[in-house]
Amino acid sequence: MNRRQVLAAILAVPAFAALAGPAWSGSRLPFDAAAFSEAQAIGAPILIDIAADWCPTCRAQKPIIDSLLAAPGNETLLVFEVDFDRQADVVRAFGARSQSTLIAYRGKVETGRSIGDTRPNSIAALIQSAVAP
Repeated sequence: MNRRQVLAAILAVPAFAALAGPAWSGSRLPFDAAAFSEAQAIGAPILIDIAADWCPTCRAQKPIIDSLLAAPGNETLLVFEVDFDRQADVVRAFGARSQSTLIAYRGKVETGRSIGDTRPNSIAALIQSAVAP
């Protein structure tokens, strides 16, 4: 399945139907367990971004991730945001112990994880672990 087919499949899922159109590309989604499961089921590349509003490292990661989302080849990447303070159950389910945790998946397979990383090249490598076939 190529990237366009993956994107079409994602947008065909009811949880993603509202995301159809240009607003979807390069955007972030609030974490939703059903949407995450659907994305995993179709083999989508996923980045879980566990962040807190008060965290300076999280604030430093955000523009790096946003610029990588806009980069060619990352069009099918889904970024699910998890609020470290308000979604403690989700944070625990992912086995995260701190904010500024990034977890990459290709479908149901975790391809990498980083904590507190603000280096653009290593965040790009983490994303590529999910996006690259």
